[in-house]
Amino acid sequence: MILQTPLESWANFYVIVGSSAGALTGLQFVVLTLIAQVGRRGSRETLTAFGSPNVVHFCAALLVAAIMTAPWHTLRQESLPVAVLGVAGVFYSVEVLRRARRQRDYQPVFEDWLWHNVLPFVAYAALTVGGIVLGWKSTGTLFVIGGATLLLVFIGIHNAWDTVTYVTFASSAAPQADRDVGSVTPPASAARTAPSEPPPAPVVREL
Repeated sequence: MILQTPLESWANFYVIVGSSAGALTGLQFVVLTLIAQVGRRGSRETLTAFGSPNVVHFCAALLVAAIMTAPWHTLRQESLPVAVLGVAGVFYSVEVLRRARRQRDYQPVFEDWLWHNVLPFVAYAALTVGGIVLGWKSTGTLFVIGGATLLLVFIGIHNAWDTVTYVTFASSAAPQADRDVGSVTPPASAARTAPSEPPPAPVVREL
């Protein structure tokens, strides 16, 4: 007789979240291609602080979905990999924060700190706590793990879209600035101080 586990009712949820995370991983490749096409270049610290973490978040959500739908015999068996993933994510979030503070290509605002640093740290911390408690309290912990996994997907989508909009507006503003610079007329003072042509020499006719 096969005993049903509480995870069976979460199967559809993790199928949706996992497949979405796997498909959306390609979204970041589209973002990097767009940045390359508009000719914008940044340092390695900027890319690892604002670009690479999005791929990590999508992959983490996909990995949690795979762990939670694997045929484990008990909940305690899958609690360990979820907790390890959460701990690794917490350390990675701290490293991303350090890179964001070290890079000089872009000055982050509050929204950037929230979506790129605070919310990922909260999501991975929730996975850590959920993985530790999963073996003893499954009902409420499953909602914590599910919510953290879905939050990682939303973080990746928001950050990728935010990067696209920033690059789009920045690239559209650059040609306008170039046109403004090229259309500037010289000031009147420059015209007054410009040297004038010498008067023509008088013509002397021979008698």
